[in-house]
Amino acid sequence: MKNKRPPALLAIVIYKTFVASLLAVTSIALLLALKNYQNLADFSESYVLETKMTIIEWLIDKILNISPTRLKFSGIAIGVYAIVTAIEAVGLWYEKSWATLLVVGLVGISIPPEIFELIKGITILKFIVLLLNVAVFWYLLRHLMKHKK
Repeated sequence: MKNKRPPALLAIVIYKTFVASLLAVTSIALLLALKNYQNLADFSESYVLETKMTIIEWLIDKILNISPTRLKFSGIAIGVYAIVTAIEAVGLWYEKSWATLLVVGLVGISIPPEIFELIKGITILKFIVLLLNVAVFWYLLRHLMKHKK
């Protein structure tokens, strides 16, 4: 019988699964917004939104300020990243060494831009994401080195 997975590895798999799901939903929403771009524009000008649904009005306004080309690119790019993140989660679940390398590489690449974002303006969400990614990077790097010996 195989050893039980370490709790930290299980937490990383859950985190990666959550992120992949969130990215997939975002990708689908952006691509649906692109498909219904004109309907959204018409809806944003309708009387229904007049001072009633401020959050929805704000969201539609933000989407309509993105060009259709950028909306399409963003939807596809986020969808590809969701697939890669899901592959990472599955690989880590089955404790594959290639998955550990993939996560270490991708998380390691993302840390400098996250630090730059914090320098531009600190928010609690940015700080939490940076801490989570540094913790994942450190744990998997240690895990990788331990299994190489």
